Amino acid sequence: MEAFFQPIKLSLIVSTIALIIVFFLGTLTAWVMFKKDFKGKVWIETILILPIVLPPTVIGFILIMIFGQNGLLGKVTNLLFNQSLMFTIWAAIIAAVVVAFPLMYQSVKTGLTFVDRYIEDAARVDGSNEWDVFRYITLPLIQKPILSGVILSFARALGEFGATLMFAGNIPGRTQTVPMAIYVAFESNKMTLAWAWVLSIIVVSFVMLFFIRKSA
Repeated sequence: MEAFFQPIKLSLIVSTIALIIVFFLGTLTAWVMFKKDFKGKVWIETILILPIVLPPTVIGFILIMIFGQNGLLGKVTNLLFNQSLMFTIWAAIIAAVVVAFPLMYQSVKTGLTFVDRYIEDAARVDGSNEWDVFRYITLPLIQKPILSGVILSFARALGEFGATLMFAGNIPGRTQTVPMAIYVAFESNKMTLAWAWVLSIIVVSFVMLFFIRKSA
């Protein structure tokens, strides 16, 4: 029984940590990119949302090139921690962050376009700085887009397969998430086990999507 719940537990841990990172990083990045105009902005925004259209194997390959033994950040992590991030739970988290970030970023940025600028300007006139305006005015006005971004990002991180397989591997108890466990069970013709994992991830995804529809 423990072997069945291990991939589910690991998937939830990876997805939750990735979501926390994506929430703060995606929200703040969207706010900065929405407020600022500078040369090369279109290029940067294109790079930020590029993982949406890239095949997961391409993302996995790029992560290996960056965090692998010969990669720039790989050498840094080896120097600092005396080990590579590859084939660890942190590799799975990084892969999940990369594929989920564009969904959070795009949801928040879209929500910002509908914020009434007169309300923000009124707060500035009353003496509020940009950070206070963002915390107390802008964020409450984009609660629904943020919620949509949170749920979609979590679901995307939960279902990540290709990039995780390449970058983190498929190590039971360490990096084997539900999507990879399903693949292995299917390849081994353990259909009952595969169906059990499939149904578990369908239920979680359905509940999250239903919550989005209900709150819209």
